[in-house]
Amino acid sequence: MKNLLFLVLFLTVTPVVETTTSVPVTLDTPTWVTDDNLEKVLRSNNRLSDQTNDVIAIEFWAAFNKDNAFKEWNKLEGVSYYRADISKCPVAKKNYRIRMAPTIILFVDGTKEKTFKAGLDLVLPAELGDIQESINELKKASQF
Repeated sequence: MKNLLFLVLFLTVTPVVETTTSVPVTLDTPTWVTDDNLEKVLRSNNRLSDQTNDVIAIEFWAAFNKDNAFKEWNKLEGVSYYRADISKCPVAKKNYRIRMAPTIILFVDGTKEKTFKAGLDLVLPAELGDIQESINELKKASQF
């Protein structure tokens, strides 16, 4: 009886903690996409719109490997950058054959153009300069 009383008291006094796996978005984190809005994001930035960034970068991210996420995303120029948690994007994970996280895919007009994949050590071998160079090449090629 004493244990039951303690349990009831503990449950009523302890604040309820929400257990979600969502990642808070702050100024230091990119916008997150899911299977529900990924296609909308990819189609929102095409040549027929007034947007100046026609390259979209999506990093497929995993919580278990968050330490190896691409940290310099805010230094990229001429690109809209998003993250997709692979646990919330099973359809995109399958469609784009994501096997390692992080994986960064560059899209132009909704079409997959360039992929940067982590190695077996789960570290992305591409650096900021490599990704920016690819973005610049894609922007230049899309001008024609």
